[in-house]
Amino acid sequence: MASGTEKPLSEVIEQRRATPSFDGKPIPDADLKKILEAGLKMPSGYNLQPWRFVVVRTPEGRRKLRSASYNQAKVEEASVVIVACGDKDGWRTDMEEMIRMGRERGMTENYAEGAQAAIPEFLGNHPNLTAWLNRHVMLAFSGMMLMAEALGYDTAPMEGFEADKVCQVLNLPISYEVVGMLAIGHLKGPDKFDGGRFSMARTVFDGEYGKPIKL
Repeated sequence: MASGTEKPLSEVIEQRRATPSFDGKPIPDADLKKILEAGLKMPSGYNLQPWRFVVVRTPEGRRKLRSASYNQAKVEEASVVIVACGDKDGWRTDMEEMIRMGRERGMTENYAEGAQAAIPEFLGNHPNLTAWLNRHVMLAFSGMMLMAEALGYDTAPMEGFEADKVCQVLNLPISYEVVGMLAIGHLKGPDKFDGGRFSMARTVFDGEYGKPIKL
């Protein structure tokens, strides 16, 4: 069970590692709810929140999910696995509710009318809707991962799965695309080594490409 004191974000970012193995101890519902809520509060384009999450908690459910994840043991060992998906048709069903909520919280009529016109045009004809979904789903995914770590849990963000098999195991709608899986629990055994990160001089530029930033 996680401690009642949350780690500061700077410590979470510095210490987080992709956990190779979990001990299977359960996560209290209150902590799981806090982890999920952290993701749901993340930003998204037009506030459409195109993410959908399947929370796999039972041993049988994780065993089946493992079979769709190249037989990786940590899927079955984790206390919970959150399967993050994007709904390609979500904007069609959610736009009106998004606008209704927005109006209750200060959205102007000009903005509402503009969104009603722009969203179908933008997403109905988007050249790469999968990429658009991935961007927003991963924002929510990252929020959940960081909150889990802040609460004292260990995490493993995963892309090692067969999406079509995951869809079958979870009985997902045809409009859902599986973006990633987040295994959460408590570390069993040694933590993964720190592989290091490239320096800013290699990956961050000041004003234009090729000009390394100096801070």
